[in-house]
Amino acid sequence: MTVLTENSQSPNNTASHLPEIPKGFKLLRTARIIMNPLGYLEERYQQYGDIFSQEFSSFPRQVIISNPQGIQEIFTADPKLFQSGAGNQIALPLVGANSLLLLDGDRHFQQRKLLMPPLHGERMKTYGKIIRDTTEKVIHNWTPGSTFKAQAQMQEISLEVILHAVFGLSEGERYREIQQIIVKMLDVFSNPLSATFLFFKSLQKDLGAWSPWGRFLAGRQRLDELLYQEIRERQARVQLLGEDILSLLISARDEAGEPMSEVELRDELMTMLFAGHETTATALSWALYWIHYVPEVRENLLQELSTIDAENADAIEITKLPYLNAVCSETLRFYPIIFFAFPRILQAPMQLMGYNIPKGIMLSPCIYLVHHREDIYPEPKRFKPERFLERQFSPYEYFPFGGGNRRCIGAAFAMFEMKLVLAKILSRYSLELAEKGPVAAVRRGLTIAPRGGVRLRVTG
Repeated sequence: MTVLTENSQSPNNTASHLPEIPKGFKLLRTARIIMNPLGYLEERYQQYGDIFSQEFSSFPRQVIISNPQGIQEIFTADPKLFQSGAGNQIALPLVGANSLLLLDGDRHFQQRKLLMPPLHGERMKTYGKIIRDTTEKVIHNWTPGSTFKAQAQMQEISLEVILHAVFGLSEGERYREIQQIIVKMLDVFSNPLSATFLFFKSLQKDLGAWSPWGRFLAGRQRLDELLYQEIRERQARVQLLGEDILSLLISARDEAGEPMSEVELRDELMTMLFAGHETTATALSWALYWIHYVPEVRENLLQELSTIDAENADAIEITKLPYLNAVCSETLRFYPIIFFAFPRILQAPMQLMGYNIPKGIMLSPCIYLVHHREDIYPEPKRFKPERFLERQFSPYEYFPFGGGNRRCIGAAFAMFEMKLVLAKILSRYSLELAEKGPVAAVRRGLTIAPRGGVRLRVTG
């Protein structure tokens, strides 16, 4: 077996075997990447370089890639070469089998085509008002001297925004209950230990309301009831449908003229609700941490915001501010919310960076490791927004939302929301970190979140 060193990686390498982590201790290895994913990945990168093979429990054998040229080969390959939905089965309990995340082929293409328009273009202007009004509602009662957890407050904002965008809802008993249930369901997996339930099917047993999985299933059952109620009420008054995403999905017809089934509608709604708010809330929490942890970042950002009336400026004008964009981009570079892009299971053998990869292997482009390569990002452990003002990175060097035909359809929406929320908060309040030390990154379900949720104090 030929083992590459960190300095011998070359796309022209003709070796037939990849660097391979020994097959033993699979369960221990799985436990390590669940409990300390970033530490595990950095250690393996130092040992094996930027392409290596290994195996985890509950997953096919996979190749982890953090080489931009290898990632380009994957993202630009014929999508028919891969099955991505099968590699995302870990998300099945959260989103359902008809979710865009779990689809492949024509069904994936058609659903993606359907869901893209409401998250881009002219609709963004409408969302801009929703985002700013929601932020105003959540933060208006912050008072000097009070403290709050950024994760909880940002979650409240992002969940309300996505509920409004998906359902057109902003009030009512059903709306409030949906909000409460989603937060409780995600809290079940809020630490590395409880996240193990997502990775091991053997743990997914309903042992009653006292057990984590039992609580999750009870919440999901009630959420299903509420979603189906909403779907059926909308279907019954089809002539009065609005411009929200649920209305669009109900109105949609496939090539045979058939509407989406209730189960398909439910699964896409679950995908939007879970993927569309928790990720943005976590990114905002990290942004608020870095802005207040690195004084010059806060100073530069406030100076830029002072050049416009951030409270009343047009939303599009705010989102075009270069330093604000750089801060959001660097936030997603340093701790990308998801540390792998969508996995791809090979349906036929593939040549990758000169290696022969057999059918059935799962390819896992590692966002986190690429974003921390010193040859692309000098001083990668330093939060430095200026790097995004100094150069343009390719979509194989910087890809916090994944790439290829599996790039997150909500990427533009998420960046838009981050910028508007940060501009509103920073132009309204002076904040400081309530705890001065560095905040560690920990697993929160399938994401990387700040330990403790980032406690901030209002100073003015």
